[in-house]
Amino acid sequence: MTTGADLSLTETLLKKPNLPLVRRLEAVGFRAWPASSVQYDGSWQVRLTAGHPSNRLNSIVPLDPSDHRDVEIRLAKASRKFEAYGRPAVLRQTPLASPVLINLIRAQQWASFDETIVMTCDLAHAELPDTLDHLPTHDIGRFVDANLATDGVSSKLKPALAEIINAIKPPSGLFMIEDTQTGPLATVLCVQDNDLAGIMSLSVARERRREGLGMEILTSALRWARMRSARSAWLQVKATNAPALALYERLGFQEAYRYSYWRQEPSR
Repeated sequence: MTTGADLSLTETLLKKPNLPLVRRLEAVGFRAWPASSVQYDGSWQVRLTAGHPSNRLNSIVPLDPSDHRDVEIRLAKASRKFEAYGRPAVLRQTPLASPVLINLIRAQQWASFDETIVMTCDLAHAELPDTLDHLPTHDIGRFVDANLATDGVSSKLKPALAEIINAIKPPSGLFMIEDTQTGPLATVLCVQDNDLAGIMSLSVARERRREGLGMEILTSALRWARMRSARSAWLQVKATNAPALALYERLGFQEAYRYSYWRQEPSR
């Protein structure tokens, strides 16, 4: 049975996105959110991170539409690596995935979930609103605490998240808005990779949403990146996150392509 998410992703793929742009954004995305273990099988990347559940850090990522040699054998081999971590195998479908591979996982009854939109913005010519400016912090521990709090995520993930941020090699800006009485209100991580600026981990405390804090901290990060000569910005957002999409579109972000995840369902 084809779900609405499947149809939406299929419609997007039929638009024939700019594959060189997709390849570049995938590459900078890997550097902006590095997995602790990365193994290759041909053009497939198998990303695994024991301490963090993020699908971006724990998935099989095919990177060449023409790479479909021995797909069934290779998929089984990659899936066993997830079994060793005690997790079901997850595959990330971008426009770079082979249709042969996608047909195989459909036939094997894998389930599709979490459709995500990758958006870009011409940062060099973007009109950023005149909001209160915030400077990045160099205190990773403090940023991680703030990000987990605003995201409503367990503090048990602090060591894993700190390790990920410490592993980011391109220059990064860690931005926070805090209230001296109530604590952290908003956070965002901006990773500048040459002329591209990636927006990661944008979160606003649930009780303070719709007050302009997201726009304020995002604008600070984009302004920081532009001052460092970034010419384009990119980000990833779930297709169902209407408030975030509205925020990004107000700043001039436009859809570049979409991806979704597929999960190997346990045998019944």
